[in-house]
Amino acid sequence: MLTISQLATYAGVTVRAVRHYHQIGLLPEPARDRSGYRSYDSGAVVRLIRIHTLADAGVPLARVQELLDAAPQEFADGVHEIDRELRAEIRRLQASRRRLARLAVGEQLALPQSVVDYLDRLRGHGVSERYLEMERDAWIMIAAQVPDVIDAVIAAKHQQLEDPDAQKLYSLVSEAVDNQGDDALLVEIADILERPYLRAAEAGQLGDEPFDDQLIELLDAVMLESAPEAARLLAIMEERGWKGWTRIERVPPRVPIPSPDPHHGSEPD
Repeated sequence: MLTISQLATYAGVTVRAVRHYHQIGLLPEPARDRSGYRSYDSGAVVRLIRIHTLADAGVPLARVQELLDAAPQEFADGVHEIDRELRAEIRRLQASRRRLARLAVGEQLALPQSVVDYLDRLRGHGVSERYLEMERDAWIMIAAQVPDVIDAVIAAKHQQLEDPDAQKLYSLVSEAVDNQGDDALLVEIADILERPYLRAAEAGQLGDEPFDDQLIELLDAVMLESAPEAARLLAIMEERGWKGWTRIERVPPRVPIPSPDPHHGSEPD
């Protein structure tokens, strides 16, 4: 007969593990000797070794009892099932590791690869990191709200970027974000923006973005909150008959209100 310490040594486990197996019912409690100590026989050694072997092979403890009591074919089927579950878990963990590795890059948090590639292309055109951060935040919301169309939208953006006007526009917008308060620069941006707006209006393509009103508002808010100069650009465009940032509308041109003349009404010197 063996003490609990001797049993643990024979099976290659700790005394704490033996007590845990008792607690969850995997290893029956033995009779105690006259001194009140547990006393184990060879059957307990064999069962404990089988428990330890199964657990060490990756079998969840909740499934160990089922396998210990199974007939040979049931045991084989159970092992195959656990193996399938483990392989699925390994694939999930490997995917998590790949995602974590991508997150180390920074931009891939919540963004599909197609968007990351597009942002890299903008970076290659010299677009500033401050502007890219605003683009990234907008694309995160788009990818979350309309994941089924994000790749098509990005493909269209790549096509637009082939236009020299679009390349020039990104360069100027990036410059405007980094150099706030340059009205002449905003007017130059408005001149370039108006050309594709006119083409879209003539083709009946204004307002055909696959986004709902709430997403449009959120996207506009990202730009307006991140770049105060965007509000001035929108005002310039509205003076020319264009309203909106993400969804463009044709509106009657708004006549700008002239600044008051500080000398008007004053007595001549």
